[in-house]
Amino acid sequence: MRPNRREFLGNAVGGGLSLAFLSQLEPVSAAQARLDPSVVKVDEGIEPTVRLLEETPREKVLEEVAGRIRRGMSYREVLTALFLAGVRNVQPRPQVGFKFHAVLVINSAHLASMSSPDSDRWLPIFWAIDRFKSAQLETQKTSGWRMSSVEESRVPRASKAREAFVHAMDNWDEQAADLAAAAMARTATRNDCFDLFAHYGARDFRDIGHKAIYVANSFRTLDAIGWHHAEPVLRSLAYALLQHDGENPAKKPADADLHWQANLEQLKRVNANWQNGKETGASKQLLEVFRTGDEKTAPARVVEALNEGASIDAVWDSILSGAGELLMRKTGIVTLHAVTSANALHYAFKTVSDPQTRLMLLLQNASFVTLFRRAANEKSLSKELIDGIDKPSDTPALKEIFDAKDKATAARGTLAYLDSGKNAEELMHAARRLVFLKGNDAHDYKFSSAVLEDFYDISPAWRNRYLAASMYYLPNNSAKDNALVERIRSAFS
Repeated sequence: MRPNRREFLGNAVGGGLSLAFLSQLEPVSAAQARLDPSVVKVDEGIEPTVRLLEETPREKVLEEVAGRIRRGMSYREVLTALFLAGVRNVQPRPQVGFKFHAVLVINSAHLASMSSPDSDRWLPIFWAIDRFKSAQLETQKTSGWRMSSVEESRVPRASKAREAFVHAMDNWDEQAADLAAAAMARTATRNDCFDLFAHYGARDFRDIGHKAIYVANSFRTLDAIGWHHAEPVLRSLAYALLQHDGENPAKKPADADLHWQANLEQLKRVNANWQNGKETGASKQLLEVFRTGDEKTAPARVVEALNEGASIDAVWDSILSGAGELLMRKTGIVTLHAVTSANALHYAFKTVSDPQTRLMLLLQNASFVTLFRRAANEKSLSKELIDGIDKPSDTPALKEIFDAKDKATAARGTLAYLDSGKNAEELMHAARRLVFLKGNDAHDYKFSSAVLEDFYDISPAWRNRYLAASMYYLPNNSAKDNALVERIRSAFS
């Protein structure tokens, strides 16, 4: 008899902690997790729940939230309060990363919840609550920062909001951008705001892609909780996107700004019908460009490929696969962000409405892949290549893949497993379960949500190799269990 999913995952993720205690909670249905932003309405009394998260000590907050859930608090209310508490209490400075991962990871935790069995959907959110409390404490100790109220008398009128926002962002004017972001949230549509924020989120390579990641993740979370919560989020986002060291980049651009200027020139070379290409064979040639080119030559070659009729999918196959290959060649935080920033820029590319913004996102991502290669110290990269992964003679069972202590062995086994026609969903559910049980860092959630989503966006010719490459970072059965799972279990005992 074929095992059901619960039995299957128990066998695939050999040993370790059980998540059976989550059955004590009311399951979060897919309908609750997937919210249409045009119809979602969150209780306007969300402030008390935000303050509950802000004011309850870290050592008690999970137990307090668990009790509220058992008394009827919904997934939507918890997700909304968590995100708003994060943007109000965690400063996205001095870098858009580090402690700010507590905010960046919320969308990834939500994606993990949406993609999980109903019984498991609370666990990523509980993990994110604990992460928020840690970041809140760190912010209080280091700067005491908390988002202040906007100066109402200076908020631009609706007719001037867009112009004011563009002027402020172009001039790296933090105070003016804060006011204009508030005006945009009140008067502009979600799509108009996204086009602008996506544009500015991709314009520089500071913070190794975290600016673009924050743009994608913040808007995606707003899609889940409702646009009427946008104002503090857009203010936080504008503040993050203007992060820089030294002189005002509008007056003296730094190295992190120069490829943007070069790509604005490349934009002029692109044929008008660039979105209509059909040639799919360009991906392999472009992948080689990302292995050797720099932040100027790589996007120039992308332009040539588009002008020669390459399909958009072929270009994205090469970018996403190139990012995944970097992680194979040197597994670490820098190369991990090649993957997560490519995921964010790809989402933005699919979502923006302005064709010129779409094209700049594509060219910027081409530059980013080469910049990540340089940031990882390319002389230290291994010789492993994503299109060079070889398969074992026998197809391993799923448990064998996650039992493998050698990442290259796990990658080869994954490729064999997928190429043999086995169910990719079962492998991905097993991988998510291991992240729930063993993930101890925001990057575990950010990375797993990114690669498991992009698997379906990459063409079939590259899809299995991309997921195989992800095994270099995904946890295996031998990783240490996350003590937080036991604490959550106790909260419901």
